[in-house]
Amino acid sequence: MVVRIMGLDPGLATLGFGIIECHTCEEARGGSLFSVMDFGAIQTEANQPLGDRLQTIYADLHTLLEQWQPDLVGVEKLFFYRMGNTIAVAQARGVLLLVLAQRHLPIFEFTPAQIKQALTGYGNAKKYQVQEAVARELNLQAIPQPDDAADALAIALATWFDHDRVSDSILS
Repeated sequence: MVVRIMGLDPGLATLGFGIIECHTCEEARGGSLFSVMDFGAIQTEANQPLGDRLQTIYADLHTLLEQWQPDLVGVEKLFFYRMGNTIAVAQARGVLLLVLAQRHLPIFEFTPAQIKQALTGYGNAKKYQVQEAVARELNLQAIPQPDDAADALAIALATWFDHDRVSDSILS
């Protein structure tokens, strides 16, 4: 079985995305093999009006979904640290959730601590530890850039590692 998962790291200036394919196989003794299909970021310019920035996210995300046709999507939940930034990220995240709902895609949401736990076994892991785990799990020569793309790949992996919910979603 092959499952295509898109991970999304919400942001207004930079929205990270990562697409992986997960192949279950008998040879891996019940494990799975991963293929990175694509990763990168949707960028918006700070000097643009907010509506234009949100429209860019809307259009670019539709394009990515059309191109990659994921089976399900993992999204990072909001983490509140600076109110001004949190509001902007919440607005971008709202557009992101709208686009996913329009496509009727199963959405899996994770807190930063849940993503860190899934990738490193420790919910308070440092950012570089998560990035190293992403590179190791996906058999990459280097940590993906920009950081938002590495985070999105981590979210995609965390989604796959949530076997019970993924299985229920795929089978229904």
